[in-house]
Amino acid sequence: MMRVLEFIVALVIVAVVGVVVGVIMPGSGHVERSLVIGKDMRQVYDVLANFRRFPEYSVLGSYDPQVKYSFSGKAYGAGAELSWTGNADKVGDGKLTIASTEPEFDKVDSTAKSAKIVWNLDNNWRGQDKHFTLDLERQGSRGQLTKVTWAYDVAYGFNLIDRYSNLYIHGDPDAFIQFSLNSLQNVLATVPNIDYGKLIPYIEQTKPTPVLLVSSSIARSEGLAGLDEATANAEKEIQAAAKKLGVNVVGPRIIFTTNYGDQNYTFDVAMPIDATSLTVAGQSQELTAPQPPKLDAAGQPADAASTAAPASAGSSAAPADATAPGSRDRFGRLVVDGSVRGALVFGGPALKASWSGTAAGVPQTRDMLKAYAQTHGYKFDEVVNRLYDIQVQPEVKDAGGNVTTYAKFDVYLPVTDAPEQTPEQAAGIQPPSLEAAPASSASAPAAAGTAAAPASAESAAQ
Repeated sequence: MMRVLEFIVALVIVAVVGVVVGVIMPGSGHVERSLVIGKDMRQVYDVLANFRRFPEYSVLGSYDPQVKYSFSGKAYGAGAELSWTGNADKVGDGKLTIASTEPEFDKVDSTAKSAKIVWNLDNNWRGQDKHFTLDLERQGSRGQLTKVTWAYDVAYGFNLIDRYSNLYIHGDPDAFIQFSLNSLQNVLATVPNIDYGKLIPYIEQTKPTPVLLVSSSIARSEGLAGLDEATANAEKEIQAAAKKLGVNVVGPRIIFTTNYGDQNYTFDVAMPIDATSLTVAGQSQELTAPQPPKLDAAGQPADAASTAAPASAGSSAAPADATAPGSRDRFGRLVVDGSVRGALVFGGPALKASWSGTAAGVPQTRDMLKAYAQTHGYKFDEVVNRLYDIQVQPEVKDAGGNVTTYAKFDVYLPVTDAPEQTPEQAAGIQPPSLEAAPASSASAPAAAGTAAAPASAESAAQ
């Protein structure tokens, strides 16, 4: 009997000590890790202000490769939500919600020294008011680095079991932060080092548009003069073919970039027309969207005489596998005459920005669009759906030959898995109008307008 009493007393003492220790233990938990990333703060901010790239750098995928994610709420900023479901105990089910972003994205420019993003967390970890705080601090002699401090905070209240869980805060929460922070650096390493802070891109829904096109290529050393000459020659071919076909060119020229290499620039020059069917070699044929060429078992084009090239609208600087008028080349485009082809281009969402200046600024704008798409999690494939630009306004000179107004180019990056609007669109940020005076060659692109790429014969003519 005495031993039973001793055992009971011992249990009581242990319980009392446990309660006392639990009461003494802190009612909240905190853990944080920091890492300096070699990227501009705006790029880091944009990746963390949406969840579209979270699956790529989160530790959850390493715990459970079959984890499933779903997005809800806003696409960017406060209100964006990400939920996940996994089978592994360390993953379980959970949800992240962006609670706040300070400052707003349009204030995170080269003068901003710091920023803060808060994610609310709902998962099976113990405690309440669980959230991650991501503090960003601009560093480096030129502000080209960003220090990311990723913290986790939780409130335990008077739940003694939850308070004891603070002893394990350096377990799952700490590992989640450390692994994800390191992987975040790897994701950002794939983003081009370019400042797109002054870019105001819009997402536009483009419609299939009939065009005539000619493939061309110049040496990069030829510069703008070579580009202008090649473009002018292609336009003459297209105009002559259109006249022969009895159709009208109804919009400005379009350039599809096939390869902007170190030595050569390969591209297609296209012009929209007012007909979706053409009569070639005595037969009426419908224009269709280009298709990927058929490949043999070795992954090479089925036509050994030709070489692989992008299958996007107007693609291929390589010789086509069919040259007879009325036939189809290996991309399914209609052979019209000589090097002129007919196809349907565009169709689907595209990220658009504008550049006012010489054509030398267009490649920079393309790079900015790609970097912007990567940080915002918009998917694109510039091999299958290549970037293109449309010269919507020509250069204007006075009687003395001095430039009074530079040309304006709308630059497009076809995207998939993208929201209906960019943050700039959703915030109602209006792009500036075309400047009357020449823009500096070093200036950032002017913002995109709201007019879409030619969607039909009627809209292209406007």
